[in-house]
Amino acid sequence: MALDGQAGMKLSAGLASVAVAGTLVALKLWALAQTGALSIAASLADSAMDLLMSLAAMAALIYAAKPADDDHNFGHTSVEDLAALAQALIVAISGAVIGWAALMRLIFPQPEALQSEGTGIIVMVLSMVLTLLLVWWQGRVARRTGSRVVAADRLHYIGDLVPALGAVVSLWASRAFGIGQIDSIVALAAAGVLIFGAIRIFKGAWDALMDRQADPEVISGIETLARHWPGVRGFHDLKTRTAGSRVFVHLHIELDGDLTLREAHDIGAGLRRTILLAYPQTDVIIHKDVARPAQEG
Repeated sequence: MALDGQAGMKLSAGLASVAVAGTLVALKLWALAQTGALSIAASLADSAMDLLMSLAAMAALIYAAKPADDDHNFGHTSVEDLAALAQALIVAISGAVIGWAALMRLIFPQPEALQSEGTGIIVMVLSMVLTLLLVWWQGRVARRTGSRVVAADRLHYIGDLVPALGAVVSLWASRAFGIGQIDSIVALAAAGVLIFGAIRIFKGAWDALMDRQADPEVISGIETLARHWPGVRGFHDLKTRTAGSRVFVHLHIELDGDLTLREAHDIGAGLRRTILLAYPQTDVIIHKDVARPAQEG
């Protein structure tokens, strides 16, 4: 299957996400074995979920890139929303488990002290650097392609930075002051970040699956283009819906009834090309209607 430029960028973001997540899982497993820190366990669980979700996201991006066919006339981009919905559920469960473990450790303190804090700090700082590089690349891809899956995956990794930073702080506090409870407090905060992010991702994916209209700025921009396009006397029934990274647009424009078929076609085709240039993630269908004569009197 040949991939266009945007599909190739999305896939590159997916591959980078899988590679970074796999590296972070390995590093944090080793760091957890060295330190026994619950905050690192929280960050490890998050990275493990990220690895699973990144694999699912990459598969979804490959499937979404398939062209429209007889069974899917509007393409396969809705799979991106299904993947994002699954991501949100997994993240929420992960956050709840981490939060419960941290709460139990606060209520029933364990006598074990953290160990090898310096090793844990080095691993967590390295994981933050890798995550920042990935977030930067995913941000570029999301802005250029409008991919909901890439944007959702980026949110996961942005969320990772909070528990990772918290793990560094808790390890430093344990090493410098012997304060071990900060580890559990940081894990609770990390759980909150995960659950909040899951709710936001779930809402966005659910709205898209329910054919929610496009962003108001996109709708306003399309209205402005139609309103000022040469030969268009008016427009009505502008309808939009989102599916994955695509925005489907249906628009009725009103034209002079005395125009030839070719002239009417050229006006509609020109407006469609302009909308696609302004909003590359759109799929535009324009219907041409005869404008009602102006009322005299």
